[in-house]
Amino acid sequence: MDIETYRDYCLSKKGVTEGLPFGPDNLVLKLMGKIFTIASLDEVPLRVNLKCDPERAISLREEHPENILPGYHMNKAHWNTLVLDGSLQKTLIFELVDHSYNLIREGLTKKLKQELDLL
Repeated sequence: MDIETYRDYCLSKKGVTEGLPFGPDNLVLKLMGKIFTIASLDEVPLRVNLKCDPERAISLREEHPENILPGYHMNKAHWNTLVLDGSLQKTLIFELVDHSYNLIREGLTKKLKQELDLL
């Protein structure tokens, strides 16, 4: 998967913004100000970090040991790094983006959830 496809999918979700707060090599996508994914723009193949339920994170790493790794520079219990070299199915990647987005959404304050609903 290329960065344009990944970025477009993430930005199609409600309340998502993008930025480069960690420098030009790391695209950060946030939901209502909370990070739900980071894409390493200087990595070939593309690598992205996604938040994940801890039990599911372990299971995914066991199922895809070459392509789903503990989150690089992140809390390894709650984040995975996906290596997008074509081995993972696009549907799985999008499902994991949705999972990360939903975990962040669930953790938003009531006020932020209401603001999101108004978008």
